[in-house]
Amino acid sequence: MSTLSGVPTDAHTRHAHTTLVACLCAAWCRTCEGYHETFAALRQQFPEFRFVWVDTEDDEELVGDLDVETFPTLLIGVGEELRFIGPVTPQLATAQRLLETASQAAMVSASPAAQALLLRLQSSC
Repeated sequence: MSTLSGVPTDAHTRHAHTTLVACLCAAWCRTCEGYHETFAALRQQFPEFRFVWVDTEDDEELVGDLDVETFPTLLIGVGEELRFIGPVTPQLATAQRLLETASQAAMVSASPAAQALLLRLQSSC
């Protein structure tokens, strides 16, 4: 957590309870190419969430040490708590169910690289 003299910074305060949805994809992935429409539909259906499209190769520095093997992969976090990370089928209903339950879901145990990516995304978006 970023603080100045023990007081949370604006970025931390702004994102403390924000649900972030990141789609981790690659430009060469045809499934990801088709997932753009699904992601846009989710963005319209859940306007209170922040949506970020991350190309794992173009944004390699942002992704860091996280090894994404299956595309598309969704990362869902509420504030600094990771609620889901994993590959998803390209059907809209699958992602809708994940997002509908994200705020009530328990924090998941994930790799330090996944947690670090969530923190970088929350602070940079």
